[in-house]
Amino acid sequence: MSSALSQVEQFKALVSWLRSALREPEQFTLSYAAESSAFVRFNHAKVRQAGEVQQASLGFKLIDEDRHADLNITLAGDPQVDQQRLAEGLQQLRETLPLLPPDPYLLLNHTGWQSKQVQEHPLPDTAQVVEQITRAAEGLDLVGFYAAGPISRGFASSAGAFGWHQANSFNFDFSLFHANGQAVKASYAGHDWSDAGFAKRFEQAREQLQYLGRPLHTLAPGQYRAYLAPAALDEILGMLCWGGFSAQSIASKSSPLQKLYGGDQHFSPLLDLAEKVSGSLSPAFSGEGYPRSDLALIVAGAAGERLVGSRSAAEYGLTANGAGGGESPSALNMAAGTLPEAEILKQLGTGLYISNLWYLNYSDQPAARLTGMTRFATFWVENGEIQAPVNTMRFDDSAYSLLGSQLEALTQERELILSASTYDQRATASALLPGALVSRLTLTL
Repeated sequence: MSSALSQVEQFKALVSWLRSALREPEQFTLSYAAESSAFVRFNHAKVRQAGEVQQASLGFKLIDEDRHADLNITLAGDPQVDQQRLAEGLQQLRETLPLLPPDPYLLLNHTGWQSKQVQEHPLPDTAQVVEQITRAAEGLDLVGFYAAGPISRGFASSAGAFGWHQANSFNFDFSLFHANGQAVKASYAGHDWSDAGFAKRFEQAREQLQYLGRPLHTLAPGQYRAYLAPAALDEILGMLCWGGFSAQSIASKSSPLQKLYGGDQHFSPLLDLAEKVSGSLSPAFSGEGYPRSDLALIVAGAAGERLVGSRSAAEYGLTANGAGGGESPSALNMAAGTLPEAEILKQLGTGLYISNLWYLNYSDQPAARLTGMTRFATFWVENGEIQAPVNTMRFDDSAYSLLGSQLEALTQERELILSASTYDQRATASALLPGALVSRLTLTL
């Protein structure tokens, strides 16, 4: 794939051609997505598959009055071929538009904003990363997936708007398996690979693996003190983000955080949650053509701003703030607390150390009540020391309890969790989260 600069120039050339090819009163938006990614798959601590993916595509929307149609175009990297594909796409959309009804909620951004962010953090040499991983995992049963490389996003419109975003990142998602079949799941991700940072994260997983060899501790259903590691907290927040901060969901009263926005519920004053686009992997503009800025979603436990896409803005008379079609956060950032990582077990005392959760769903959505299962390394702790792994258990509890009345502390250290999704293309979603100490978590079976 071309360099970042030549990618920009190729995109600009396509934009320029499209502007010249328009007929009054046609308008367009054009989004660009590209990646140059290295992928390495591990099994039994050995490389089983390695390769590279280089791809680029356009999201093309043609607008004529209140009608619009969309087309996705795969780019070849050859300027002449790509211009021809765009020309064919333009003709196809022109033929489609008269067949479509007007869209009452189409709200275009007519400002000619400009945005450019290029994060050129140097990525580690893949061969060196593989060597470090295999050396650290010697004698262990490791399964993992490493993905790294630059991701580019672009946007342009007939109104003169232009945005460009490039960010380099890596994500190593891995599990360590015990001979008894149990596993520890962990990840190490970010912009800057640190040998010391990886070694620390891996050693933590290795220590937990040793505890998995002890006899399982069986717990009766009930309420227990618990520590939720960042990965477990990420699962809970992921559920709340399904419509929780969406302007459309709030306006239609279907948001799981309806009571928060209605002022009937609140979270702990310790909780500050933001959509922090600045410095993240996510571009500072949406595919709809609106600039994005940082949003304070929860401020000291109370409702803050909401995510507003253009359709919600048109339907409910709001101001669009760059949210995507699903109006979900893509750059979550929770403020750190005061609990040092080294004191987690001591402060937990006796209770559950929960590394991961999965299979989450709502048991009572209007009450933000969640249910799900503990996963992988969940341990029983007594007097500040890990005693034994715990059988898989189901929890059922309200987010207003876990992150509200029962939240005792958040950790000083935070973990950057990048989406491991590679469906169609590598994702840019991220979450920077602390761990959470809660005085009561309800286990049901």
